[in-house]
Amino acid sequence: MKHALIAVFCLFGTSALADCPAAPDHSDAIDALLAKIREAPNEMAAQGLSNEIWALLTEAPDEAAQELLDKGMRARGSYDLLGARNAFDRLVDYCPDYAEGYNQRAFVNFIAEDYAAALPDLDAALDLTPNHVPALTGKALTLMGLGRDDEAQKVLRAAVALNPWLGERHLLEEPPGQEL
Repeated sequence: MKHALIAVFCLFGTSALADCPAAPDHSDAIDALLAKIREAPNEMAAQGLSNEIWALLTEAPDEAAQELLDKGMRARGSYDLLGARNAFDRLVDYCPDYAEGYNQRAFVNFIAEDYAAALPDLDAALDLTPNHVPALTGKALTLMGLGRDDEAQKVLRAAVALNPWLGERHLLEEPPGQEL
């Protein structure tokens, strides 16, 4: 059955599928994990909790959406940016209320240094999932790529407030007259 579904999906695209179900709402679980991260004694402990958040964020609404997400991530991982973008375009078209589709498409555009294309997707991801730390971090890096450093610093501070162990925390600039 799975192969038949995939074959139909490949032939006809997302129009052959029913509407995407609602994306799983993991906001409470993510908030709880972020609270634990803020209390983590070290970066290694925080990383384990971040991995749990990542597992929640990458839980797609249904099997077809999961297949598109996984396909796009595999393509991106092998630097097939066109294939990845195609998969994420299809995912966003099929599941417009699933934040990770936008975040992943933004990441592909970021890698391609198309920062102007990445930014709206990051905003869409954050509109859907405000505590999406990877999207916040991606937005900060994208704003840096666009030369909008003041905005980038504000967004990065918001990300670090949620997860003080972010690897990107070293990119924070010390505000004049204040210590970090």
